[in-house]
Amino acid sequence: MISALAMTLCNLSVVPAASAAEPVKIGFLVKQAEEPWFQDEWRFAEQAAHEKGFTLVKIGVPNGEKMIAAIDNLAAQKAQGFVICAPDVKLGIAVERAAKRNGLKAMSVDDQLVDGSGKPISSIPHMGISAYEIGKQVGLGLVDEMKVRGWKMTEVGAMRLAFDQLPTARERTQGAVDALKAAGFPVANIVDATQAKTDTESAFNAANIALTKHAQFKHWVVFDMNDEAVLGTIRATEGRGLRSDAVIGIGIGGSKTALNEFAKPSPTGFYGTVLISPKRHGYETAMNMYKWITENKVPAAVTLTTGTLMTRVNQTEVRAQFGL
Repeated sequence: MISALAMTLCNLSVVPAASAAEPVKIGFLVKQAEEPWFQDEWRFAEQAAHEKGFTLVKIGVPNGEKMIAAIDNLAAQKAQGFVICAPDVKLGIAVERAAKRNGLKAMSVDDQLVDGSGKPISSIPHMGISAYEIGKQVGLGLVDEMKVRGWKMTEVGAMRLAFDQLPTARERTQGAVDALKAAGFPVANIVDATQAKTDTESAFNAANIALTKHAQFKHWVVFDMNDEAVLGTIRATEGRGLRSDAVIGIGIGGSKTALNEFAKPSPTGFYGTVLISPKRHGYETAMNMYKWITENKVPAAVTLTTGTLMTRVNQTEVRAQFGL
């Protein structure tokens, strides 16, 4: 016969990891804390923290060494889990091991973590973007606007800002390239400009080199993995004396970078951005982690989000649709 004490012990064994007496603390680690996208993710994660009463620990992890130190630090702070956009997706095994070593639950956001062979790590739930499809949205937006302006595709250069070591970046730009090709855009007119990083300055430098090599094009369409890099390219075209009506740039993210560009008195070459939801990526991942900790409700293995083309004309309407 099972004693009352034994029954009590059995019941205790199924209590969630974080009891009412144990405050919930969740880390939110991002690779480039200064980028507006990650700032927005943090802001919405803080909204979840306020609603549920848990502590959110925001940490920038620009490299692998700081990433591991941050995970260890979270454990020292008695956190129970963390959401991460790692500085390199190939650090997936390191993240998995650090989480297990410290008894922390881990979830990735934006960039899915992979193992040494490039396969997604199934033990770490992920919320990301359907990168290829969003890239296709960019390409279709460029094609549509070229038609509106009456441009002949044979006379237009298409600049792909490349950061191919990051799968998400490669998939986004490949989606745009494929959409352009499907619309009949000349393959020979697609120019790769390789970036050292995915920020505005690196894109500016890469674009300047490409513009110098391909000065024959008087009209350009430009695209990359995010708003910041497209903006860098726009600044480079402006520096070369190209008018705003000679350039069509479409970014991805719908960040403050894009909104600031739309707010300028006159339109620039930054035509639009595919708005993806920092609210979902910040609020939902933080909320999912909270439920995993408190209710043992494991998040879906993979959740992919989509976006909507936003321009200075429809920005108010689109942002309202996204709850922004």
